[in-house]
Amino acid sequence: MDKLKTSKIWNSKWPALILMLVGACFMGYGIFRGELAVVFTKAINICMECVGIG
Repeated sequence: MDKLKTSKIWNSKWPALILMLVGACFMGYGIFRGELAVVFTKAINICMECVGIG
């Protein structure tokens, strides 16, 4: 287990870059599927309820 923690790959910038790329791909896929409108609608509803307008 110590060998894994001190491995050079975990001390480099590559794991962070790979995770950011995967996250961006998932975000793009969600936008492509039309989930962006759903998320914005829910966010607007939550904000209106907090303010007390809706």
